[in-house]
Amino acid sequence: MESLLIEPTATTPKIDFNVETGVFTIEGKAIDNDAEQFFKPVLEWLGDYLKNPAPKTAVSIKLDYFNISSSKRILFMFYKLNELLETGSDVSVKWHYQADEDDMFEVGQDFAFMVKIPFEFCEYSHFDKVAIA
Repeated sequence: MESLLIEPTATTPKIDFNVETGVFTIEGKAIDNDAEQFFKPVLEWLGDYLKNPAPKTAVSIKLDYFNISSSKRILFMFYKLNELLETGSDVSVKWHYQADEDDMFEVGQDFAFMVKIPFEFCEYSHFDKVAIA
């Protein structure tokens, strides 16, 4: 299985899922009108990854904004990762949110509530240079 790398656009986030290290990053904006089409290969890749995962899967998400349809797909991604956790794998999420963006923090908390994956909430300032891995 190969790693998954999708470069960002003005409406879609960068997806960098490294199969060897188990470090998955999503960053940017997820506001594409066809979120289902964008996230379809991501969800399919995750389905394959569940068959032979890295010993530890560390997910880091730093989204500036996402729309409702992207939110649904992100939740589906968390459900797949939750399946991985339930098989005994080590799975964690770092949810990065801008200090003055309470909405993004609250959405992250909502996601954390819906799955059993441990979430770490990482506040940053838009002036900070954040390494998200």
